[in-house]
Amino acid sequence: MNQRFTDLIVAAIKQRLSDLHITGGFPLIFRKDGALHFDKNIKWSHTEIDEIVRSMLSDRQLQTLRKRWSVDFSLSFNNVRARVNTFHTTRGLSMAIRLLPETIPDLASLNLHPSLSQIAHLQSGFVLVCGSTGSGKSTTIAAIIEEINRTRAAHVITIEDPIEYRFKPKKSFIEQREVGIHVPSFDQGLLDVLRESPDVIFVGELREPETIRLTLNAAESGHLVFATLHASDAEDAAYRINNCVTGENQDVIRYQFASTISWLIVQQLHFVKNIEFRVPVLSILKATPSVQSTIRDNKLTQLENIMVTSKNEGMFTMKQYEKEFIGTHSSFVPPYKSFGMGAQSSKEKDHISALIDPNAIQDVIYMSSIEDASSKDSSVRRFPDDEEQRYLILEDHDNMDLKDLLAKYEEAEEEKANKNKKK
Repeated sequence: MNQRFTDLIVAAIKQRLSDLHITGGFPLIFRKDGALHFDKNIKWSHTEIDEIVRSMLSDRQLQTLRKRWSVDFSLSFNNVRARVNTFHTTRGLSMAIRLLPETIPDLASLNLHPSLSQIAHLQSGFVLVCGSTGSGKSTTIAAIIEEINRTRAAHVITIEDPIEYRFKPKKSFIEQREVGIHVPSFDQGLLDVLRESPDVIFVGELREPETIRLTLNAAESGHLVFATLHASDAEDAAYRINNCVTGENQDVIRYQFASTISWLIVQQLHFVKNIEFRVPVLSILKATPSVQSTIRDNKLTQLENIMVTSKNEGMFTMKQYEKEFIGTHSSFVPPYKSFGMGAQSSKEKDHISALIDPNAIQDVIYMSSIEDASSKDSSVRRFPDDEEQRYLILEDHDNMDLKDLLAKYEEAEEEKANKNKKK
């Protein structure tokens, strides 16, 4: 790997930076305590960016970049992991780099409310952590999973894009899968995981309706499920879940969500002047009968009022949290202390089985009906009629368009109907 690039990452770690933005012919951009800064003394040429990216990517990742014009991946530098998104812009390739501590911080060192430690004792349910990009959602969940790891025997499986924190199994047995490397999609991973005897499941991000449906199915089947979602408040989060599908399926999703939700946390990072760094500010919604009824009845505008009046249940609006928790604290742990390089770091190296083609690209789209498909395909494979799911395996993206695929599917369905009539 390019030595100048590696030296930059190490220097950024020492200076307690959270993000780096690198693009050809433009000064380095970095983020510290949430604020963007320019360093005009550091520039990279377009050719240098191309060379750095090429040196970091596997053949499969390079193929993804060429076809999709962007790719996510993660790397480790001196016991600190970096999450990298490389994407195509008017300046050619750009890199957005998020620096992550190799040692997973605990809840106290993240300045989070101590009540969050209760989540680690849950045996089942759905824990949803929301917020904008860079608000610390994944870090909060990692801290809770690490608490589980330290305190009880559980089988934990994560499905991430990409893997951010590497866990070192302690009392728990933890297996991590990265979308595009160990599993082709979140949906495939969620269907796999129910056959892998998990106790705890972490879904890196809820983006698509089918991923949300499968995540709720996993929680409904008795597992403890963690997930993240981009949402600004509890009402927004519940609305996104309840309305991820249309028609009659909407009632099913709403009832599943109401019956499985345990905690709904929305997180922001606020800069505190007197300590000169950012701390997380949360809203916390817990699953009481009134909360479940409100979600089930789709009266989501009432959620804020429930939080205001349910302080005794351990709920907070962000205003309450900032006043009653942040405002009453006299000391906070500086963020840079989370970047410790202690013995807790996982040193386990990745291994690729000889039975796996690491450069294979296989997209899988699961659907409950053909109308949910929106991609190209070369073959349709069906399960027997008693199976709930039908799915498309997308192997050749160039040979058949969706119109041909739908025609092929309808032809097969018509043939099947004719056979049934003859019987």
